[in-house]
Amino acid sequence: MNILVIGHGGREHALIHAFRRSPSVKNLHAIPGNDGMRSGENPAAMCHNLDWKDSKSLVEFCRKQEISYVFIGPEDPLVAGLCDKLREAGIPTVGPSQAAAHLEASKIFSKNFMLEAKIPTSAFAKVSSVQQTMQACESFAPPYVLKADGLCAGKGVFICKTKFDLESAAKDLFENKIFGDAGSKAILEQFIPGWELSYLVVTNGLQFVTLPLSQDHKRLLENDAGPNTGGMGTIAPIEIDLDLHERIKKTIVGPTLELLKKKEFLYYGVLYFGLMITDQGPQLLEYNCRFGDPETQVILPLLDQDIAKFFQQVAMGEIPNLKIKNSAAACVILASPGYPMNPQKELLIEGNPTACTDSSYFIHAGAKFQDGTWKTAGGRVLCAIGIGQTHSSALAQAYSQAKMVRWPGLQMRMDIGKKTFVNRG
Repeated sequence: MNILVIGHGGREHALIHAFRRSPSVKNLHAIPGNDGMRSGENPAAMCHNLDWKDSKSLVEFCRKQEISYVFIGPEDPLVAGLCDKLREAGIPTVGPSQAAAHLEASKIFSKNFMLEAKIPTSAFAKVSSVQQTMQACESFAPPYVLKADGLCAGKGVFICKTKFDLESAAKDLFENKIFGDAGSKAILEQFIPGWELSYLVVTNGLQFVTLPLSQDHKRLLENDAGPNTGGMGTIAPIEIDLDLHERIKKTIVGPTLELLKKKEFLYYGVLYFGLMITDQGPQLLEYNCRFGDPETQVILPLLDQDIAKFFQQVAMGEIPNLKIKNSAAACVILASPGYPMNPQKELLIEGNPTACTDSSYFIHAGAKFQDGTWKTAGGRVLCAIGIGQTHSSALAQAYSQAKMVRWPGLQMRMDIGKKTFVNRG
């Protein structure tokens, strides 16, 4: 079969890397793709300089290339309704409808959805100015959580220890407009203590299967310090007890799908539940309407089947059985100096960004190949991946892989996976 992946980041490179291992795949295409996909003597995918916003040209491309189905990686095309346009043209697509993608497009919409579905989540208030924020915070206990309403590439969350910090974050959102229109509205949310769990399912809006559980490390610095990022590393699988699994399904996943059905929101794809596991049980922090990045990098290597065929069935509205390998995967993010707010680009990457073995390799997120050299081209530049029989062996492989490259000011957490991962719950 011929598959088209929409996107250009680490998540999309991870998808291409997984699809390439599928025996049913004939050709892989990416729009626009990245240099990691097209590098080497045997490129992983054919990358095309097309604009996904031009849906008419995209449909023509799919028909000309006899694309079996399209997999949309990032959130922007989903929120813009690209899935709807492709399906209207008869092209099977992995991803939710535009209506369902509002779960990620708006924090306010998603919080109201949670309340309607009676899903356990933190108390919140809608705010749209510094004054409103400071008035509302009187009803909340510190630390304060301020989240931009719109899409901010994982960077629109501020965890503020004091009212002074909260006021500064509110000024950045509403007066300095660091996220533009995405930060014109926000939610002030009660902080929930606990430990985070990335719970991803593949669903057709009615049935679902749970993917290997993973844990993202969102803060920039070790010991979960520093600003929030799109993710500095992940490890999988995370083991939790059966009772916690059942509570998540009963109180969070089930009610979500029931309300999607009630609202007639079409959903063929991956639904991400960002959970906080508390002493009172699981609570939902957020939805993502697609694979997380960098969770994708550690989940896909653990699937023990023809991944291309699996997602072809999903694109057709079917939920196939899932087979999981008895192994572990780790991802360590290598970021540019200045990330997350002002990443430095055009820095020379020394070493070998294309080095790979059966148990370790790089996924490219923000690197470019120009004039015979590799340079940084984004905040999160490379993902060092390690595969092993245990968490410790996978981490050792990932950190060994990370040593194969360097650039000035490289940022990398050295404590990925140092928490307890067994029998959480």
